[in-house]
Amino acid sequence: MAERVLVFDTTLRDGEQSPGASMNIEEKLRIARQLERLRVDVIEAGFPIASVGDFESVREVAQQVRECCIAGLARARFADIDRAWEALSGAENPRIHTFIATSPIHRQHKLGMTQDQVVEAAVAAVRRAVRYTSNVEWSAEDAGRTELDFLCRIVTAVIDAGAKTVNIPDTVGYTMPEEFGARIAYLVQHVDNIHKAVISVHCHNDLGLAVANSLAAVANGARQVECTINGLGERAGNASLEEVVMALRTRRDYLPFQNLETRVETTEIIRTSRLVSTITGFPVQPNKAIVGANAFAHESGIHQDGVLKEVTTYEIMTPESVGLATNRMVLGKHSGRHAFKERLRELGYELEDEQLDRAFRRFKGLADMKQELLDADIQALVDDEVIREDDYYHLGRLHVASGTQDTPVAAVTIHVGDGKILHATGSGVGPIDAVFQAIHKLIPEAGAARLNLYQVSAVTGGMDAQAVVTVRLEQGGRLVQGQGADNDVIVASARAFINALNKLVRRENTPRKGV
Repeated sequence: MAERVLVFDTTLRDGEQSPGASMNIEEKLRIARQLERLRVDVIEAGFPIASVGDFESVREVAQQVRECCIAGLARARFADIDRAWEALSGAENPRIHTFIATSPIHRQHKLGMTQDQVVEAAVAAVRRAVRYTSNVEWSAEDAGRTELDFLCRIVTAVIDAGAKTVNIPDTVGYTMPEEFGARIAYLVQHVDNIHKAVISVHCHNDLGLAVANSLAAVANGARQVECTINGLGERAGNASLEEVVMALRTRRDYLPFQNLETRVETTEIIRTSRLVSTITGFPVQPNKAIVGANAFAHESGIHQDGVLKEVTTYEIMTPESVGLATNRMVLGKHSGRHAFKERLRELGYELEDEQLDRAFRRFKGLADMKQELLDADIQALVDDEVIREDDYYHLGRLHVASGTQDTPVAAVTIHVGDGKILHATGSGVGPIDAVFQAIHKLIPEAGAARLNLYQVSAVTGGMDAQAVVTVRLEQGGRLVQGQGADNDVIVASARAFINALNKLVRRENTPRKGV
């Protein structure tokens, strides 16, 4: 029988630690529900003690997502563990995930603790967590740089204390695949009680080796991989879920992977990737493995000829296996609300009546201007409508005048949540700058915000392609990102800027860093 490799998704926790990727509760719930459809085994929903917002997010995910184990992160402190359980107690299958640093550099410079003190703290934390649930995971932060004899000692101790999963993170992305695989093999051989726990790995991508290290660990006995959608995460990110899963699926001929499987529904990968990209505002690079726009594209004449003759000449997996269907015109300006709703359902959207009404109005407007509506167009406009559902400020009318001999001028109307309608004009070095200057006058939060990223991408090809604009704002050391979509790049830019400003209005605290 095949052995299960558990997939532990930490997009909502470690992924959110990417600068500018902070999510509100509703956004986290949308991603969590999609992760449930993706059939990951564990969703790490957040770090409950980090902030009130993080606590509420973990509690809501725990109560509403029933088909996955829900984990909350906690330092090796009783207050953290108690708070984590308070957030997780409503889950169908809760897990407390507690951690402490173990490497010499962390013990000396961060903790100021001896080996004995670290072991004592780790054991006490696990015992505290076991009082609440038998599903306890313990992590050795910076295990990749921890002495092997000490790592064996502390892993043995926490398993004896009740940990059912022991996580060996390469926290700083330092190790090489052969080296990291050997580290896992050493634990398997030298920890007497290792059979009582699942070995997990959590690899960072500082040297671009997170996926390679994760797979090397699996080949040597690890049976849980901690990863994120699109490789999102701290610094250079984490192991990419889609790459790990598809490598295990595609290379079943590789001896160490022959009897291994995950329960992931791979046809949901593309949809999950796009949702995370939309909500966080982090676009996926075109040449990204599995989910990039070019992942299944063939431009070379030799490649095209080979694929036309036999697809496996240059495709080692099918686009359909990850949920990538060929874009096709499915709806037009004569399509009705019912057909639109049915197509949304097929694309994975379940909208409330009011959301559907707004999205349908946007769809009809776009259909009047764009000859061919593709699935990607529909997804872009619906995502754009949904991500700003809770926004306090909304774009009303926008008029821009610009030319080669004239100073660009913009007139902007904004609708405010309290019913007010605001108007202002602005001028700038270009039409988009003029729009942003006008918005600055209308939204107080814009005054101290500095724009440090402006990015435009096209949803589909052609002159009538929709534009998706991403902006990143910084205010007082806090980063937020906003997105906007429209067939007019200036309108999309205004939507993105206002969406980011709304996130500053909410002023949710960003979580503290963890494993």
